[in-house]
Amino acid sequence: MLEPPRLAEHRREPILNVPPVITVLAVVMLAIQVVRDWVSPEIGVEILALFAFIPARFDPSVLAEGVLPGGVAADIWTFVTYAFLHGGWTHVGLNLLWMLAFGTPVARRFGTVRFLLFFAATAAAGAGLHLLTHEGELVPMIGASAAVSGCMAAALRFMFAHEGHAVWRPDIVGNTVHYPAPPLIEAMRDRRVIGFVAVWFIINLAFGVGAPAGIVDGSVAWEAHIGGFIVGLLLFPLFDPVGRTPDDQLFPRLDR
Repeated sequence: MLEPPRLAEHRREPILNVPPVITVLAVVMLAIQVVRDWVSPEIGVEILALFAFIPARFDPSVLAEGVLPGGVAADIWTFVTYAFLHGGWTHVGLNLLWMLAFGTPVARRFGTVRFLLFFAATAAAGAGLHLLTHEGELVPMIGASAAVSGCMAAALRFMFAHEGHAVWRPDIVGNTVHYPAPPLIEAMRDRRVIGFVAVWFIINLAFGVGAPAGIVDGSVAWEAHIGGFIVGLLLFPLFDPVGRTPDDQLFPRLDR
């Protein structure tokens, strides 16, 4: 019996096929790290002042207006551009590994434009929460961890969505990106989701004061991680192009 063309197409889709948008983001982050390693320390400081997220930029009592370059425009773009800077090769490498693991399925589901908007939104959310908890701080925050945390939360919204929609197949993990995601309140009843969220928060809270990542002084900007994760979890439906009602032809239901 012939199978539906759309189902056959998805079956041939490689599970580990990396979307171009993930590749481009990775290349940009690696290229920026190369440039930062190559330029003089003075220029490196200027790059941080212009593109890193510095809470003191928004507090006139700490820094006079005009002290940091970029002006009002930098006040806006640094909510996102900080995600492309990293404290070293270990930092950028770890973030890219996590982005490959969790950003890949999200990018395949959202598409390029939606994914870039989602990446920017979760990065900005991370910067926003960091600003609220580090008001007036001079230490710049850098790293893609907040956006990667948002990707983790988004992947969590649909990674178990195949159950109840289709029979198990060897490529079920890869095809999960095509299944309708349950509402958040329903997803949060799943013990696996609850366990993932609990462990994720425990790890961030436990290592947030000592592990080497996040900001240039060596501490972890764990509040930014939480901001990106929560916004990714809550705003997922705004970016998700997959409908709530499964196509019976694409998602054959289990006999009950």
